[in-house]
Amino acid sequence: MSESLLQQEGTVRMVAFFGMLLAMVLWEVAAPRRRLSQPRRRRWPANLGIVVLNTVILRLIFPGAALGGAWLAHRQGVGLFNMFDLPPVVAVIAAVVALDFTIYLQHRLFHAVPILWRLHRMHHADLDIDVTTGARFHPVEILLSLLIKLAVVMALGAPPLAVLLFEMLLNATAMFNHGNVRLVAGLDRWLRLLVVTPDMHRVHHSVVLAETNSNFGFNLPWWDRLLGSYEAQPAAGHEAMRIGLEVFREPSELRLDRMLLQPFREGGESRTAAPESTL
Repeated sequence: MSESLLQQEGTVRMVAFFGMLLAMVLWEVAAPRRRLSQPRRRRWPANLGIVVLNTVILRLIFPGAALGGAWLAHRQGVGLFNMFDLPPVVAVIAAVVALDFTIYLQHRLFHAVPILWRLHRMHHADLDIDVTTGARFHPVEILLSLLIKLAVVMALGAPPLAVLLFEMLLNATAMFNHGNVRLVAGLDRWLRLLVVTPDMHRVHHSVVLAETNSNFGFNLPWWDRLLGSYEAQPAAGHEAMRIGLEVFREPSELRLDRMLLQPFREGGESRTAAPESTL
């Protein structure tokens, strides 16, 4: 992977992000899975606004992000993968799988630890779930996530190409599995053996505590099955299930300023945090 590609990382990821966003929006309009409880004009300005805010913050504080860490590890020869003469394809695949497992564990951690849940619950407080929910994360959570990812990238000595592919894959699958899109039942059943589908991840956004504490995967679906956090379907069914949290249900909570303040306000710990999580 050349330094020129490292320099173009932002452009490559931006093109991929907006391409996937447009594709999912068109799919949601053509074949929605659920009827939205709130109009898009009420939810989307803040959900997309948080994307812009997070992007600016990350570029200002960590301009190289995880890819820069991978490039540094590659140049210095540090990290697990740099200790072995692995074929490039094997190293890339292994790094992508390892990073995906890291995100799964991180997701469970943000549900299990109360102070981290206060940050993460902003993601769950959306009153509907669609493609924009996939990018609705508090800036502090985004920064903590980057630090965790950077530490793992450096420890693994993950190839820069693997990190770039993983970041693009994570963004794309987050938008896909949060999409309000309809898949044929048979196709969903087979597809969720390879990737987290919208019907699989939607269960995670239920107000029912046991369902909130399931299906933590974003990309690969195997970790939930292997570690006992898999839930096939919501008890109420996808059309009738209630999305979000029992707190922050007023439409005013969909404003960007209210979203940013949610971690610092009381409410929701005992009913939606996960002290009994089996992390």
